[in-house]
Amino acid sequence: QVHLEESGGGLVQPGGSLTLSCTVSGITFSDANMRWYRQVPGKERELVAWISSAGGSTIYPDSVKGRFTISRNNANNTMYLQMNGLKFEDTAMYYCHAFLDWNEYWGQGIQVTVAS
Repeated sequence: QVHLEESGGGLVQPGGSLTLSCTVSGITFSDANMRWYRQVPGKERELVAWISSAGGSTIYPDSVKGRFTISRNNANNTMYLQMNGLKFEDTAMYYCHAFLDWNEYWGQGIQVTVAS
């Protein structure tokens, strides 16, 4: 059974930092391309970051480029999202996503709230 579990969310002040983690089980993590998405109620889910299976390539939208960093540790089946310079508009539910062999898997999501 495939399981993705996010952790590390919470409340942070504008300009602050948080690091999200996603621990994956049930698939060969090192073969999976991984993504972080986020979603605000009433809006479509937005891609936040993408990382290749070996970790050598990453992609970010302009909204987070230069502030967020995606990384992974294939030895412990974990992906990370380091978020710096957080803004009010970064408030959302953040989701971990795995893509492997034309199958996709989602975590349950974790809330990040940026408020003063």
